[in-house]
Amino acid sequence: MDGRTFENKEKPMEILRNKKLVTVCAPMVRYSKLAFRSLVRKYGCDICFTPMIISDCFVQSYRARHSDFTTAKGDSPLIVQFAASNGEDWANATRLVAPFCDGVDLNCGCPQRWAMAEGYGACLIHKPELVADMVKQTRRMIPDEDFTVSIKIRVHKDNKDTVDFARQMEAAGISFLTVHGRTKDQRSDPVNYEVLADIKNSLRIPVIANGDIKTLDDAVHMQETTGVNAVMAARGLLANPAMYAGYDVTPLNCIKDWVNISLSSGTPFSTFHHHLIYMCEKSFSRAERRYFNVLGSTSGVIDFLQEKFDLQF
Repeated sequence: MDGRTFENKEKPMEILRNKKLVTVCAPMVRYSKLAFRSLVRKYGCDICFTPMIISDCFVQSYRARHSDFTTAKGDSPLIVQFAASNGEDWANATRLVAPFCDGVDLNCGCPQRWAMAEGYGACLIHKPELVADMVKQTRRMIPDEDFTVSIKIRVHKDNKDTVDFARQMEAAGISFLTVHGRTKDQRSDPVNYEVLADIKNSLRIPVIANGDIKTLDDAVHMQETTGVNAVMAARGLLANPAMYAGYDVTPLNCIKDWVNISLSSGTPFSTFHHHLIYMCEKSFSRAERRYFNVLGSTSGVIDFLQEKFDLQF
């Protein structure tokens, strides 16, 4: 676990309560790591989440702590997301990261079967008493009101069930709630704006909406339609890390910034390359994509970008 004793001049709750539209980077497995968080912060992202971290492994293994969580000066506001099936694991993991972040989040939305088989993710929305107890244990571990304890959920099939669950979580003491507006079984179905609005109208705490945010216009539309405090993007930011700054496609300066950040931070080649595959997809022809996607070295990638875009690194 690499990082610094956390010093942040603006806290998540201040931002969520005071800014009209708060923009958030989602917790994406393999992708929402320090280098990418540094990039999206340069282009208007207000709050970043880490990738989901398995809490019991994090507590028990030094290797897991070292590989799963890295931060640095300027990496704020930062929310660390955990997967947990009981309050003790989440609270103990929170104790370890609290000096290095602004808050923690419990994943109650991951729809993958392996996660639910372990008692993580979306299965938890059907266990409100358990989740409420997990929230209370974690809050007791870090009673500082500036430190946020939140959860991220998917919705139930019945809107009323989701609203009831959200109210229970507010009563348990969560700081804010993030809602992906689909059920665990939905993938490309339309996001349920109605339930997002119902949740926002039923709670006093801030609500973040997630799902199908691919442009800044999408974010504005989501906020104006549902009244939520913030909008979270995942795939939209992968395709265009400068999305929140109003760019329709990834600008050349952003590509250059990513290369420089990656080289200076020692980002593994696979991560460096995969991000560029997403970022440059709309700028490449089909033949260029095929060629670029199989490049096997940093030097090969940089040579291609220099020739394609006349960039100097």
